Amino acid sequence: IWALTHRHVVEASLGYYINPLVSVLLAVLVLREQLDRLRWAAVGLAVLGVVWLTANYGAPPWISLALAFSFGGYGLLKKLATIGPLESLGVETAVMAGPALLYLSWLTVAGRSSFLSGSPGLDLLLICGGLATAAPLVLFGAAAARIPLSTLGLLQYLTPTLQLLIGVFVLGETVDGGQLVGFALVWAALVLLSVAMLRSRRPRVDNP
Repeated sequence: IWALTHRHVVEASLGYYINPLVSVLLAVLVLREQLDRLRWAAVGLAVLGVVWLTANYGAPPWISLALAFSFGGYGLLKKLATIGPLESLGVETAVMAGPALLYLSWLTVAGRSSFLSGSPGLDLLLICGGLATAAPLVLFGAAAARIPLSTLGLLQYLTPTLQLLIGVFVLGETVDGGQLVGFALVWAALVLLSVAMLRSRRPRVDNP
């Protein structure tokens, strides 16, 4: 939300591109999974892309890194959880409900609340925003149990691609040559990761 309202949609899309690679890194560091050469090469290219973008920006791309590592950590917790998607979403909502209600109460008392401020259209948009947030989470959890993981992983690249296109062609954000080089390195890393995932899912044929 902050990236959108401050016109950093392109940088946010980079965070979602990096997210699968962060998940691979967390799998190695936390779950002690073993990586093949292609996956290590993908991680290396992603790191090189972040280093390049840091040099190009003059500072680390904090928005991208914050999104990538927060969603990577979220995915790790989902992996460690032993409950279904609806139950998991219910637990997440229950945990956040208390702090959210306190914050909304403070906004109301301070006169800074946008909800029920006299604009029915805005109230409806805020309610729909909640539905638009929850529905994809439930559908994602349901899809994860029904389709191959490799397919699910590849489909996740649609989100940052659409964000990048919206940022450039709808919101008018610019992407210079230096940024394109960084994006290209991350895209190359994702290609290697996708190839590695597809290879691991390919059924083995035993020799007679």
